[in-house]
Amino acid sequence: MLVAALLVPWTLWLTFSLPSRHVSDHYDVAWVGFDVALAVAVGATGWAGVRRSRWLPVFAAVTGTMLVCDAWFDVVTSHGGHEAVEAAVEAAIGEVPLAALCAYVVYDVERFHSTVDRLRRPTAGARRAAARAFEAGARPERPGARARRTPPG
Repeated sequence: MLVAALLVPWTLWLTFSLPSRHVSDHYDVAWVGFDVALAVAVGATGWAGVRRSRWLPVFAAVTGTMLVCDAWFDVVTSHGGHEAVEAAVEAAIGEVPLAALCAYVVYDVERFHSTVDRLRRPTAGARRAAARAFEAGARPERPGARARRTPPG
């Protein structure tokens, strides 16, 4: 909380002291480096989602934050005209919706997993196993389903 309080005067100082235009020698390196880090974060989030890792909410939080930052800086550093429209469209249909998905994962990872499970089609091996179980008279189980007790008799 102390750092948040100290950021207020710092931000005000930057508001009045920074130039509105600044040329950087390594602008391309900064963006390429950021995009590489973003690709790693997206990949880690996808990997954690597929593996149902306990790290999924952490990776999703990092990825969502980076996507919002990417959208923000793309829009505010565009030169206007066609470039500004392109940045705004990318933000609106790409980065911001993906960031919202990441926020949903962080907020309720269990519901996210159950939604993915419902959307996932069973593999050929899972279908064969279910058919064998059905032929043997057993009830095939779905992943994550609770076992039902049958009353005696």
